[in-house]
Amino acid sequence: MLHDLVLRGGRVIDPAQNLDGIHDVAVKDGRIAAVLPSIAPSSAKETVDVSGKLVLPGLIDTHAHVFEYVTGRFGLEADMCGVHSGVTTLIDQGGPSCMTLPAFREFVVNAKKSRCCAFLSSYLVGGMEGHFYPALYKPDCVDVDATVKAALENLDIVKGFKAHAELGGFARWGIEVIRLSAQIAKTANLPLYIHFGQLWGLPESGANGVDPDTILEQVVPLLKAGDIIAHPFTRHPGGFVNREGRLHPIVKEALAMGLKTDVGHGSHFSYKMARIALDAGVVPDTLGADMHGYNTRVPKPRGTPDEHPDKEHMFFGQTRFSLVSAMTSMLALGLKIEQIVPMVTTHPAQMIGMEAELGHLKPGAGADISVLHDERGSWTLQDNEKTRLRTDRMLRPYFCLRAGKRYDSDASILPPLAAAA
Repeated sequence: MLHDLVLRGGRVIDPAQNLDGIHDVAVKDGRIAAVLPSIAPSSAKETVDVSGKLVLPGLIDTHAHVFEYVTGRFGLEADMCGVHSGVTTLIDQGGPSCMTLPAFREFVVNAKKSRCCAFLSSYLVGGMEGHFYPALYKPDCVDVDATVKAALENLDIVKGFKAHAELGGFARWGIEVIRLSAQIAKTANLPLYIHFGQLWGLPESGANGVDPDTILEQVVPLLKAGDIIAHPFTRHPGGFVNREGRLHPIVKEALAMGLKTDVGHGSHFSYKMARIALDAGVVPDTLGADMHGYNTRVPKPRGTPDEHPDKEHMFFGQTRFSLVSAMTSMLALGLKIEQIVPMVTTHPAQMIGMEAELGHLKPGAGADISVLHDERGSWTLQDNEKTRLRTDRMLRPYFCLRAGKRYDSDASILPPLAAAA
């Protein structure tokens, strides 16, 4: 037998090879052996008929929160969001810090079947409880040297840094945290991923004269090509769409500088704002799910908060969710599948500097493959503003291969097909 496994008859979309069509994919010894229009079933120990399915390079979630237990209720179990949801690689956004990175390596990276890496938090405390305590994120709680050192000594798993440019933080401390975060990223020569749109709520003193529409224009000059500005479709103040309901003028300047955009779906996503941004020509580079314990239906760990004080920003209409659900949202907004697949394969691989290893189905590469159902029918989707959008196409994860081993998509967080009908 030449091959261990052949996936037969699926629609293979591999942007890295400009490949889109009905092909068979062969796997041997945990690696891609061949991608051809036809591979003889007799050449493999096992064949799986995936006719009518999408066969994609292993999906990469650019915005995960999977530092379970250490980040309290906020962090989800990695394999639930990963291989058991059809996703082979997870990038934790700001869960571990320079202080907790050893625990992330031991209990997430080494312990899980999903490939896990991180954008290290710029803050000493990392993503504790989803930033439940804003006082822990002030400038005094950033250590530039320690964070750079931790990153440079762990480059196999640290792929960038995470910070937040949002109204509550600017009202409390101004731009200093972002300035320090940009310094960290430039010193380490790694990308900086920045959350935009209000998150922490305002201090008792209010906005302190900060105009949310000035936040982007203050932050962008501090950034470098390859840095990521997140949540382009947020409805909250300080995002891509200004208070006049138009795309902020500096967004196009930022993109021209070489900055990238990540959807960061989760609790911040708005179909209305997405329509404005897309119509203005902003098509995000990557698509992160941004699931966490405050917007996903999972058991609450004992002793953690019953609810987040910033309820408006932590609520998400569909509490069963996945990265593939976010792909369906993009389809419903009118993007083509050919535009969406690079957002979860080639572009994320480039974002973390692993395009030689991930995001493609080239022979010799590790056999990370995601197989999706591609359903036709009639469904209603809903965002966290309770805006509804009809769609006639629904993607659902079927199974994935991670280094050639199969994992069925049976996570408890996956929405049933009938639930959205």
